Amino acid sequence: MNEKEFDYINMIPFIDVMLVLLTIVLTTSTFAVTGIIPVELPKVAGKHEAATVTQVVVIDKQGAILYQGKAITLPDLKARITAIPRQTPFVIKADKDIPLQGFVEVLDLIKTVGFRKVSLQTEWTGQ
Repeated sequence: MNEKEFDYINMIPFIDVMLVLLTIVLTTSTFAVTGIIPVELPKVAGKHEAATVTQVVVIDKQGAILYQGKAITLPDLKARITAIPRQTPFVIKADKDIPLQGFVEVLDLIKTVGFRKVSLQTEWTGQ
């Protein structure tokens, strides 16, 4: 008896299985991120020193700039941060009601000095 050669491979069952696996992965990752699946992170007993200290710049509701808890002007801020290593991360905490220009000036100053790890702290409402 002669064997018949395959002219094609039916890919539909393979695609169905891959789509089911993709759905499972996306669903479980969504649950883990949103907190529906409780995840307890591991804890360590020893003390560990942070590699770099994050610098925090706060812009309050009146537009005043605070660095290390003290009010400061933009030129003074530039003078203070030039001595810090460039790989140091910066966090900008800006009030939601300030004019955008004040935030942009602080961000531009930090970026111009040469810092690349700059982030904006926000608050997640969990909706």
